[in-house]
Amino acid sequence: MKYIGITTEGVLPDEAKLIAALLDNGLYRLHLRKPDFTQEETEALLQAIDPCYYNHIVVHDHFELAAKYRLAGVHLNRRNPNPPTVADDYTPALSHSCHSIEELSNSEGYIYQFLSPIFDSISKAGYQSAFTAGQLQSAAEQGIINEQVIALGGITPERMATVREWHFGGVALLGYLWQEPTEAGVVTRLNRIKNN
Repeated sequence: MKYIGITTEGVLPDEAKLIAALLDNGLYRLHLRKPDFTQEETEALLQAIDPCYYNHIVVHDHFELAAKYRLAGVHLNRRNPNPPTVADDYTPALSHSCHSIEELSNSEGYIYQFLSPIFDSISKAGYQSAFTAGQLQSAAEQGIINEQVIALGGITPERMATVREWHFGGVALLGYLWQEPTEAGVVTRLNRIKNN
């Protein structure tokens, strides 16, 4: 199972250290999602992160930074639906967001796809699950939900057994992960997810 972290939209104290701690403790990818950041602000955060972690970082905006810093990839979404122009010696891995089971059928070219919201969101008030348990179970039985589909939305340790039953290839963590934004707090929360 892949464990993917998504940054909060705002600024956290010592965020670069928190990102490093998560990656040191088994986070597969860190999605740098700061929709209100300028390119300069995004780049400043990247420069605060040790370059040894760049091959685990995916950007949601300012895709030109992926090639400049040789990041793991870029994430396509409603704001940025088109992949960047590929540099001669660098091709970023692509992932993207889906909000319906039907969207998952377009998986060609993506290393993985987020499906959300699986459960009621922790970070977005009023953002409720878009699927019934029956719909997700049926999609799992049909092989639509598979190793390339990542569950996003309301992921907590108590829900991990259900996520596994639905055959998701991993989980993306946002609200739950950052509720204790200290190094010990984020690592403890990641470990709780991994151990359930």
